[in-house]
Amino acid sequence: MGPPSSAGRAVSSTVVQLDGGDTAAVFQAFHRAMEEEKQPTGGPHFVGKKDEMIEAKHSFRTLEGRDVLIVYHQSAFYAIDSYCYHAGGTLLNGDIEEFDGKMCIICPNHKYKICLAQGEGIYKATDPREKTPVPRWYSKGVKQRIHTVTETNGDVYVKLSEDRGFIESDFYQGEKGKVERAKAAAAEKKKKKR
Repeated sequence: MGPPSSAGRAVSSTVVQLDGGDTAAVFQAFHRAMEEEKQPTGGPHFVGKKDEMIEAKHSFRTLEGRDVLIVYHQSAFYAIDSYCYHAGGTLLNGDIEEFDGKMCIICPNHKYKICLAQGEGIYKATDPREKTPVPRWYSKGVKQRIHTVTETNGDVYVKLSEDRGFIESDFYQGEKGKVERAKAAAAEKKKKKR
């Protein structure tokens, strides 16, 4: 199977800057603009040239109205929903570290750890029922939607997840989640001004 046709090469990288105004209106306008951009559905979607994606390490794309983060780390590409399942913080600037043998992105806002390969949330804790509690890594289960990345002839493609079950990061892709993200960003901006 060769690369998708040029019709599958539509990529949107719209950036919205919040200025402390009516953030709900800003995000509604953003969503309308995204709906107006006719993007092919079903993918895989061309997201960039391999060399450029490797150099960038973290890349944000909007595919079929879904905000996706593409990460390159240790010779592998990963694609996950762009906003943390916990509170909608952007993962774009998240550090990548290995925990319990799993490559994870760390949410810059609240330090939640998300496995890049499976989308599971992981945390370190002790079991108080143990005679001598020892800190261990535990899984919260899949919390972040992941997507499939392929590379063909130097082109990188992302196919959105076809899993129909609800995953917690889905909330921040919807209208209510967008409003919550905007409120959080405005509050963060106010906090920085103090």
